[in-house]
Amino acid sequence: MKEKSKPVERDREATEQRLIDTIGQMVAEQGFEKIGINAVAAQSGVSKILIYRYFGSVEGLMAAYIRKHDFWLNFPLETPTKEELPDFVKTMFKNQIEQLRSNPTLRMLHRWELSCNNEIITKLRQQREQTGYRIVEMASQLMGYPKEEVAVMASVVTASITYLVMLGEFCPVFNGIPINEDAGWEQMNAGIDTLIDKVLRA
Repeated sequence: MKEKSKPVERDREATEQRLIDTIGQMVAEQGFEKIGINAVAAQSGVSKILIYRYFGSVEGLMAAYIRKHDFWLNFPLETPTKEELPDFVKTMFKNQIEQLRSNPTLRMLHRWELSCNNEIITKLRQQREQTGYRIVEMASQLMGYPKEEVAVMASVVTASITYLVMLGEFCPVFNGIPINEDAGWEQMNAGIDTLIDKVLRA
């Protein structure tokens, strides 16, 4: 029985991936506001029945795209040593910046997420929270800082990165930093490095 189920599982995986790719393309081309189930079915070549069965709704499909591409939802939790922690944190923030800057569809869907408050979004936020809190606990244990302090510092940096990357599409400069240009983000990366060194190498 298990052998017979494998082709079905592979077919489902392939269909789900096709739908996730389709919603990503549609959001990139049209935005997220007016995408309906009929349009997704027509563009993907997948029946509405399967879309509902696999994702529940268009919103569930958009959440699946976020889940597949979101930096924090896919963060591999490694355990660095105390000496490795500063470089680990620097790389983590730089990768967050690069991942979000390189994916305009994800930025659009983050705006969709911010405009919603339903069970689908709640689950996404809970998953991020679990990852973030594990990182906070790890850093707190390695450095001997109170978790409350580490949580505030991490929240300020991660939220600022998300906000400024998304803002850069509409606002070219923030505090004199050209946030719509590579040079501006090189400046941001250098500033983050300085901040991490002051906090974690003190």
